[in-house]
Amino acid sequence: MSLAYFLRRIGAIVIVLFIVTLAVFAITMILPGNAALMILGENASPDNLAAMERQLGLDRPLPVQYLHWLWGVLQGDFGTSLRLQQPVSQVVGVAFWNSASLAVTALVVVTVVAIPMGAFAAMKRGTPVDAVIGFFSYIGTAMPEFVTATLLLVLFAAPERPFFPAGGFVAPWDDLAGFAQHVVLPAATLGLILMAHISRQVRSEMSEVLSSDFIRAARLKGLSESRVMRRHALPNSLAPAVAVISLDIGYLLGGIIVVEEIFAWPGLGRTLIYALQNRDLPVIQAVTLLLAVVYAVSNLIADLVIALLDPRVRYA
Repeated sequence: MSLAYFLRRIGAIVIVLFIVTLAVFAITMILPGNAALMILGENASPDNLAAMERQLGLDRPLPVQYLHWLWGVLQGDFGTSLRLQQPVSQVVGVAFWNSASLAVTALVVVTVVAIPMGAFAAMKRGTPVDAVIGFFSYIGTAMPEFVTATLLLVLFAAPERPFFPAGGFVAPWDDLAGFAQHVVLPAATLGLILMAHISRQVRSEMSEVLSSDFIRAARLKGLSESRVMRRHALPNSLAPAVAVISLDIGYLLGGIIVVEEIFAWPGLGRTLIYALQNRDLPVIQAVTLLLAVVYAVSNLIADLVIALLDPRVRYA
C-alpha cells in the first residue's frame, strides 16, 4: 500500500465529511418547527421570539450561520444544547463513550464467534452442521432489531424470570460486573444480524479458498489439516470478512439508535432521538456528524487491514 493511496483516502474522507456538514446543516434548517419557539413555549410573545432568534443567530443568512457553525466545529466547539443548556461537546461526548462501550462489545463478541462459525461451516460444507449454521444465518438476517429485542426481553428479562436487566446502563469503568449484566441483551440484539452477515461471508469465501490449488498443494506437502486451515485457508478468507465488518458498522450505527431506545441505554441513539423530539439543532448536528466520522474512519481502517491481510491487494 503506497503513501499516495493513504493520502488520497484521507483527502476523500475530508471531502466526504465536508459534504456531510453541508447536508446536516441543510437538513436541520428545514426541519419543521422553530427552535426559539421550542425554547420559550407557545405562549411567547413575538418580541421575545425575535430576541431569542437573534441570540441563537437564527436571524442571520444561512451561509453565515453555516460558516459560523463549521468554524466552531473545526475548533471542537459544537455550541450549546438549546434544551439542556450544556456544551454540546459534553453532552455528546458522554453519550459517545456509552454507545462505544455497547458497540465495541457487540463487535468484538460477533467477530470472535462469527469467524470461527463461518470457517467451521465451510469445513463441514454439505453436512447437517452446515445446514444448521446456514439456517441460523438466515434467521439472523430476517429479524429486525425491534423484533429481536422484544423476544430477548420476553425470554430473559420477564418479571417471573429476570435473568438479565430489562434496561438501564452501568458504565464499565464504574462497575464492570454491572456493565456485563446490562450489556448482554442489547449486545445480543445488535450482534445477531452482524453475526449472520459475517459468518455467511466467511463460509462463502473459505469454501472457495478450500477448493483452490494452493490448498491442495499444502495438503500434498503433508501439512496437518489444522495447519492448513490456520496458516493458509483462514488468512486468505478474512479480507472479505473485514470488508463486511466495515460495511456492517453502518448497520451498527443505525441499529444502535433503536436498541438504545428499547433498552434505555443513554448513548448517541437516545441522545439523537431526544434532540429530534425537542428540535435541539446543535445536538442533532453534532451526533450526525460524529456518526459520519466514525463510519468514514472505520472504512479507512478496514482498507488498511485488508491490505495487511491479503498480499495480493495492491493499491496504486
